[in-house]
Amino acid sequence: MRVTHNMMISTFLNDYYNNLERIQKGQNMLASGKKFTRPSDDPVAVVTSLRIRTDMARNDAYTRNADDAKSWLDITDSALSQLGDLLQRTRELAVEGANGTLTQSDMEKIAQEIMQLKAQMVQVGNTQYNGRYIFAGFKTDTAPFSETANSYSGDDNFIEFEVGPGGNKMAVNVPGSRLFDVVGGTSRLLQMMDDLKSALENGDHQAVSSMIADIDKQLENVLSVRAEVGAKSNRLDLIQNRLQSDNYNFTALLSKNEDADLAQVITNLKMDENVYRASLAVGARIIQPSLIDFLR
Repeated sequence: MRVTHNMMISTFLNDYYNNLERIQKGQNMLASGKKFTRPSDDPVAVVTSLRIRTDMARNDAYTRNADDAKSWLDITDSALSQLGDLLQRTRELAVEGANGTLTQSDMEKIAQEIMQLKAQMVQVGNTQYNGRYIFAGFKTDTAPFSETANSYSGDDNFIEFEVGPGGNKMAVNVPGSRLFDVVGGTSRLLQMMDDLKSALENGDHQAVSSMIADIDKQLENVLSVRAEVGAKSNRLDLIQNRLQSDNYNFTALLSKNEDADLAQVITNLKMDENVYRASLAVGARIIQPSLIDFLR
């Protein structure tokens, strides 16, 4: 094959531009800290990064749901604790009211406190989280209980949060119908408070004594619900820990796939710069000769 001067120059320029392109790529990697800045740099790595980022976005959504669910359960547990305290105080007053030595005036004073306890129970039943009534089922914009009636305005539906892949959902609410023992639209818990008040006002010690068993039943129901809420809260703690671990792993994988090894990049860039300088020196010698140089 006949090698011409133009062929030598063309080959040199092609290699020269390749060297310059490698330097530019190295400088981009050093400036951005990433192995690639365009999909064409490494299509396989770009696809892998997109998949990892999709998993991270999904994991972040699960984390937000888990945090919201945990806050909901914490508020619920606090309300249940207060309701349990109110029932415990109600029981103490009922035991005191069952004492046949109390005067009618004493019985009426106890009845007044019973009414205050009922009012506070209604407030607990209308507890809100982030503007939503937590014991109203799906009807979170409607107060489920009122002080003037013993009816329930919510429903029996459960609010579920998706806290993991594969449709991993958790019901976070407790319907007020269960907590306040609603039967036929009427809360037997609130009705019991009215009946206790009436028995106290009428001085019926026997009726007050017979209602202690009903109070114990309601207190047991509250404790049972609180135990379920506590179990869910513990499970959410485990879920949150797992999601946090997954997020760390995704971040590590993304960094491994995208982040450039700066030490290696600097080393390669120095080598490319040396090659580039050498190519400039060689090119100057290749391109320099002309016809006049040969005629000298």
